[in-house]
Amino acid sequence: MLRWLQKIRDRFARGQASTARAEAGARGEQAAADYLTAREGFAIVTRNWRNPRDRRDEIDLVCRDGEVLVFVEVKARAEGALVSGFQAVDERKRRALRRAVHAYLGALAQPPRTFRFDVAEVTLSARLPPQVMHYANVPLFPKGYHVARQSGSLGELAGG
Repeated sequence: MLRWLQKIRDRFARGQASTARAEAGARGEQAAADYLTAREGFAIVTRNWRNPRDRRDEIDLVCRDGEVLVFVEVKARAEGALVSGFQAVDERKRRALRRAVHAYLGALAQPPRTFRFDVAEVTLSARLPPQVMHYANVPLFPKGYHVARQSGSLGELAGG
Protein backbone atom coordinates (compact mmCIF):
# COMPACT_ATOMS: atom_id res chain seq x y z
CA MET A 1 0.00 0.00 0.00
CA LEU A 2 2.78 2.42 0.84
CA ARG A 3 4.51 1.75 -2.49
CA TRP A 4 1.36 2.61 -4.37
CA LEU A 5 0.95 5.86 -2.42
CA GLN A 6 4.60 6.76 -3.04
CA LYS A 7 4.16 6.19 -6.79
CA ILE A 8 1.20 8.57 -6.85
CA ARG A 9 3.18 11.18 -4.91
CA ASP A 10 6.15 10.82 -7.29
CA ARG A 11 3.96 11.25 -10.37
CA PHE A 12 2.27 14.28 -8.84
CA ALA A 13 5.66 15.83 -7.98
CA ARG A 14 6.93 15.23 -11.55
CA GLY A 15 3.77 16.85 -12.92
CA GLN A 16 4.31 19.90 -10.73
CA ALA A 17 7.95 20.18 -11.81
CA SER A 18 6.91 19.92 -15.45
CA THR A 19 4.27 22.60 -14.92
CA ALA A 20 6.78 24.88 -13.19
CA ARG A 21 9.22 24.40 -16.11
CA ALA A 22 6.47 25.20 -18.63
CA GLU A 23 5.50 28.33 -16.69
CA ALA A 24 9.14 29.46 -16.54
CA GLY A 25 9.47 28.82 -20.27
CA ALA A 26 6.33 30.83 -21.00
CA ARG A 27 7.63 33.70 -18.83
CA GLY A 28 10.92 33.57 -20.70
CA GLU A 29 9.23 33.58 -24.10
CA GLN A 30 7.05 36.53 -23.13
CA ALA A 31 10.09 38.45 -21.85
CA ALA A 32 11.98 37.70 -25.07
CA ALA A 33 9.03 38.76 -27.25
CA ASP A 34 8.65 41.99 -25.27
CA TYR A 35 12.37 42.72 -25.55
CA LEU A 36 12.58 41.98 -29.27
CA THR A 37 9.58 44.15 -30.12
CA ALA A 38 10.37 47.08 -27.80
CA ARG A 39 14.17 47.18 -27.98
CA GLU A 40 15.00 45.63 -31.35
CA GLY A 41 11.94 46.75 -33.33
CA PHE A 42 10.97 43.22 -34.39
CA ALA A 43 7.43 42.30 -35.38
CA ILE A 44 6.24 38.94 -34.07
CA VAL A 45 4.86 36.79 -36.90
CA THR A 46 4.00 33.72 -34.82
CA ARG A 47 4.83 32.04 -31.52
CA ASN A 48 5.38 28.35 -30.80
CA TRP A 49 5.03 27.24 -34.40
CA ARG A 50 4.98 23.45 -34.72
CA ASN A 51 5.57 21.40 -37.81
CA PRO A 52 2.20 19.82 -38.70
CA ARG A 53 4.00 16.66 -39.88
CA ASP A 54 6.16 16.28 -36.79
CA ARG A 55 4.82 18.09 -33.71
CA ARG A 56 8.19 17.73 -31.95
CA ASP A 57 9.73 20.31 -34.29
CA GLU A 58 8.98 23.74 -32.83
CA ILE A 59 10.13 27.31 -33.40
CA ASP A 60 9.65 29.52 -30.34
CA LEU A 61 9.33 32.85 -32.15
CA VAL A 62 9.17 33.75 -35.82
CA CYS A 63 9.75 37.49 -36.26
CA ARG A 64 10.40 40.11 -38.88
CA ASP A 65 13.38 42.43 -38.60
CA GLY A 66 12.61 44.71 -41.50
CA GLU A 67 12.64 42.46 -44.57
CA VAL A 68 14.49 39.65 -42.78
CA LEU A 69 12.58 36.69 -41.37
CA VAL A 70 14.10 35.77 -38.01
CA PHE A 71 13.72 32.41 -36.26
CA VAL A 72 14.32 32.82 -32.54
CA GLU A 73 15.06 30.07 -30.02
CA VAL A 74 14.29 31.24 -26.49
CA LYS A 75 16.19 29.67 -23.60
CA ALA A 76 15.03 30.61 -20.11
CA ARG A 77 17.41 29.91 -17.27
CA ALA A 78 17.35 30.41 -13.53
CA GLU A 79 19.74 32.94 -12.11
CA GLY A 80 23.08 31.24 -11.51
CA ALA A 81 22.42 28.35 -13.90
CA LEU A 82 25.53 26.32 -14.72
CA VAL A 83 24.85 26.21 -18.48
CA SER A 84 23.89 29.38 -20.30
CA GLY A 85 20.91 29.43 -22.62
CA PHE A 86 23.17 30.14 -25.57
CA GLN A 87 25.31 27.07 -24.82
CA ALA A 88 22.18 24.94 -24.40
CA VAL A 89 21.53 25.26 -28.13
CA ASP A 90 23.74 22.27 -28.87
CA GLU A 91 24.11 20.31 -32.11
CA ARG A 92 21.10 18.10 -31.36
CA LYS A 93 18.90 21.16 -30.82
CA ARG A 94 20.32 22.80 -33.96
CA ARG A 95 19.35 19.75 -36.05
CA ALA A 96 15.79 19.94 -34.70
CA LEU A 97 15.67 23.67 -35.41
CA ARG A 98 16.94 23.19 -38.97
CA ARG A 99 14.16 20.64 -39.56
CA ALA A 100 11.57 23.04 -38.14
CA VAL A 101 12.85 26.01 -40.17
CA HIS A 102 12.94 23.87 -43.31
CA ALA A 103 9.30 22.85 -42.72
CA TYR A 104 8.22 26.42 -41.93
CA LEU A 105 9.83 27.81 -45.10
CA GLY A 106 8.32 24.97 -47.13
CA ALA A 107 4.85 25.96 -45.94
CA LEU A 108 5.21 29.54 -47.21
CA ALA A 109 3.79 30.49 -50.59
CA GLN A 110 6.62 33.01 -51.06
CA PRO A 111 9.73 32.15 -49.00
CA PRO A 112 11.69 35.24 -47.92
CA ARG A 113 14.87 36.29 -49.67
CA THR A 114 16.69 36.58 -46.35
CA PHE A 115 16.29 34.76 -43.06
CA ARG A 116 18.45 34.12 -40.03
CA PHE A 117 18.55 32.40 -36.66
CA ASP A 118 18.81 34.20 -33.30
CA VAL A 119 18.97 33.03 -29.70
CA ALA A 120 17.30 34.92 -26.84
CA GLU A 121 18.68 33.90 -23.46
CA VAL A 122 16.41 34.93 -20.60
CA THR A 123 17.59 34.89 -16.99
CA LEU A 124 14.73 34.47 -14.54
CA SER A 125 15.14 35.68 -10.98
CA ALA A 126 12.81 35.84 -8.00
CA ARG A 127 14.18 39.31 -7.14
CA LEU A 128 14.56 41.01 -10.51
CA PRO A 129 12.59 41.28 -13.73
CA PRO A 130 13.71 38.86 -16.47
CA GLN A 131 17.01 39.81 -18.12
CA VAL A 132 17.28 39.18 -21.87
CA MET A 133 20.48 38.64 -23.85
CA HIS A 134 19.90 38.66 -27.61
CA TYR A 135 22.37 36.86 -29.88
CA ALA A 136 21.69 37.79 -33.50
CA ASN A 137 22.67 35.78 -36.57
CA VAL A 138 23.80 32.64 -34.77
CA PRO A 139 25.19 30.02 -37.18
CA LEU A 140 22.52 27.42 -37.82
CA PHE A 141 22.43 26.92 -41.56
CA PRO A 142 25.24 25.45 -43.64
CA LYS A 143 27.18 27.78 -45.91
CA GLY A 144 25.24 28.35 -49.12
CA TYR A 145 21.85 27.35 -47.66
CA HIS A 146 19.05 28.94 -49.65
CA VAL A 147 15.42 28.45 -50.50
CA ALA A 148 15.08 26.79 -53.89
CA ARG A 149 12.12 28.47 -55.59
CA GLN A 150 11.86 26.49 -58.86
CA SER A 151 11.99 22.88 -57.72
CA GLY A 152 9.82 23.31 -54.66
CA SER A 153 12.39 21.59 -52.45
CA LEU A 154 13.92 23.73 -49.78
CA GLY A 155 17.29 23.96 -48.21
CA GLU A 156 19.33 22.83 -51.19
CA LEU A 157 22.95 23.72 -50.93
CA ALA A 158 24.25 26.09 -53.55
CA GLY A 159 26.44 24.25 -55.99
CA GLY A 160 25.87 20.88 -54.40
